[in-house]
Amino acid sequence: MQEIWVVAETYQGRLAPVTLELVGKARTLASGAGGKVTAVLLGSRVTELASELIACGADTVLVADHPELALYRTLPYARVLTDLIEARHPDVVLFGATSQGRDLAPRLAARLRTGLTADCLDLSFDKDGLLVQTKPSYGDNVMVDIVIPRHRPQMATVRPHVFPAPEKDAGREGRVEVVPVHLEQADLVARVREVIAEVEEASKLEEADVVVAGGRGMGSKENFNLLYQLARALGGVVGATRPPVDEGWIDAAYQIGQSGKTIAPKLYIACGISGAVQHTVGMEKAKVVVAINKDPSAPIFNLATYGIVGDVREVIPALIAALGAHK
Repeated sequence: MQEIWVVAETYQGRLAPVTLELVGKARTLASGAGGKVTAVLLGSRVTELASELIACGADTVLVADHPELALYRTLPYARVLTDLIEARHPDVVLFGATSQGRDLAPRLAARLRTGLTADCLDLSFDKDGLLVQTKPSYGDNVMVDIVIPRHRPQMATVRPHVFPAPEKDAGREGRVEVVPVHLEQADLVARVREVIAEVEEASKLEEADVVVAGGRGMGSKENFNLLYQLARALGGVVGATRPPVDEGWIDAAYQIGQSGKTIAPKLYIACGISGAVQHTVGMEKAKVVVAINKDPSAPIFNLATYGIVGDVREVIPALIAALGAHK
């Protein structure tokens, strides 16, 4: 029987959306393999969040509650998780591909002497019960399947918004177990003195309801100012494909796609974007897609809910003017 663990991530007293997405996916995998799902919840005064994890599909929630776990630090979290995994031997351990997950998962894999696949876009079990971890490779030009046949646990980080958020069942029953936390002085050498909130729009890209993205067709860094104007008019944020990042028109933190962020906004406006798979894999879960491109045969129109054939330098100002008049 497969036992799948999901390492929960919290922010300002709430569970991170990617945690719930992973619990839902783990539930689907476990149901198909006759397995069970365990969520591991680390923090301080976080026990009340266990019910939400159970409602999303967890059978068991292991709660490590300790004042020293209130804010994420690599060494204390790695100590607690290493002890739990070595004592209980799960088959699979999943993390969100966030700044925390990308920091913590490699540390654990090294300590446990097992494999880790980073930035996965899909997960499944093969006929032998091995976790098939699908991720982009070779410069994001192909998708590869990776398995860890000999070492345990099988570990992976998964990008946010790859899997849908599960339906919550408030009546679902599960078990909550508070586990002991044993930390050594060596685990506490780093201290958090202050937390400064990030104010850059890029930090909001994965949570935004409206994203206005630009591609090579925007033509120049100066033309990207049109995207910021349109985003402000719609209450959204700006994103980009890889070519504008490579040209230095916009910071890499705004990149969407296989080598960037995965998003699922309510409205996605693709401006001067051709629609290469390296980009569309990062935005294909958008609810409504509006594509603006002067090439009527551009692949992006195959994904678009609405398409506008025209020059972005003419269409975007017209949209901004229309929005201003409407307001």
